[in-house]
Amino acid sequence: MRTVTDSSQTNADALDLIAPLNKGLGSMQQATPREEIVQRGWNLLREDLSLPLAVLYEDRLRHNLHWMRQFIAAYGVKLAPHGKTTMAPRLFEMQLKAGAWGITLATAHQTLVAYTYGVRRILMANQLIGKENMAIVGRMLRDPALEFYCLVDSSAQIDKLGEFFSASKQRLHVLIELGVTGGRAGVRNDEQLQSVLAALTRWSDSIALCGIEIYEGVLKDEASIRGFLERAVAVTRKLAEEKRFRRAPILLSGAGSAWYDVVADVFSAAHFGSSVEIVLRPGCYLTHDVGSYLKAQEEILQRNPIARQMNSGLLPALQVWAYVQSVPEADRAIIAMGKRDAAFDSGLPTPALHFRPGSETPRPAPAHWEVSEMMDQHAYLQIDAEDDLRVGDMIGFDISHPCLTFDKWRTLPILNATYDVIDLVNTYF
Repeated sequence: MRTVTDSSQTNADALDLIAPLNKGLGSMQQATPREEIVQRGWNLLREDLSLPLAVLYEDRLRHNLHWMRQFIAAYGVKLAPHGKTTMAPRLFEMQLKAGAWGITLATAHQTLVAYTYGVRRILMANQLIGKENMAIVGRMLRDPALEFYCLVDSSAQIDKLGEFFSASKQRLHVLIELGVTGGRAGVRNDEQLQSVLAALTRWSDSIALCGIEIYEGVLKDEASIRGFLERAVAVTRKLAEEKRFRRAPILLSGAGSAWYDVVADVFSAAHFGSSVEIVLRPGCYLTHDVGSYLKAQEEILQRNPIARQMNSGLLPALQVWAYVQSVPEADRAIIAMGKRDAAFDSGLPTPALHFRPGSETPRPAPAHWEVSEMMDQHAYLQIDAEDDLRVGDMIGFDISHPCLTFDKWRTLPILNATYDVIDLVNTYF
């Protein structure tokens, strides 16, 4: 980021200059128009930006959007990517423009953020609990353009929802969540299902059953996941025959970022036709990673014929760049990046690019470089004694688990192929 050197410049001017890419101040400012960002001419490699910094790559985002759009189209299903991954309205907009049916979210607060920034079809893949959370949703439902769904899995929850939305003279659209023993929320058995259906009948004036939802990621093997999906298909058929649903087509939704191909395969093979709208909810495909989701994608490419035919996979589109701040030992460098800057829960950041300011372009980081430990603001990088690594060098790190990297940043720049800043992404966690 360019340094403010003119002592006559006001504090407000200084804040305006640094805010778009400042970790703490970005969310306090109005969104800066894309044209103004381009005019400022910021470039990562010229050190116009303050590091450490999480960045996105436009070409890779576009590739991943196109890849998922092709995959979804091949199965004839819909996509409602999980917005909790990024909580970035600019990225929601990109996903919707690329053909997404809607955006999935997990909480009333997240739903309000998406609604505020123009999203009008929202699947809250979670139970709506609590008076103020219901009130938040109720206020949004005053807008007839909003299409909103949440999950139910117990008569106790439905009674609370029924009391609230009956009093406000509103109708809430819900999906029944099915669950598995030892998993998280969701109806476990037929007895619980009948209890839920009875409660929905009691509150039919204020709660409308629109479909069935599952989250298969609580299971770890394909056979058990397929069994769970078949159960969802069977329940959907049964309740459709009983005319329990009050939406046409019926919604049937599943799929996190690891097993979406299996969900697409089983649900589409049920041959519901136009009577059921199948909605998948992967969120991490947009930025991908080099950890758990890379492994999941490799398995998808191995087992899924449609993914194999596409001749490419998803690409990591999110990196964290940081400076080498010290080389105190011949085989160790200290990097100015830590747990406050990048996810570490499912694998430490991986050195991907090495750049020395003044050089022409970054080069691939040596394969033997490895982050061995992270503290709040520091990372230990293991190197070889003969490596040419200096204080002030810049390193771009690939990450594992994009969800817990995005939530550390209020503003992320989007870079083009020459590392120019061409857009900004603000997050709202």
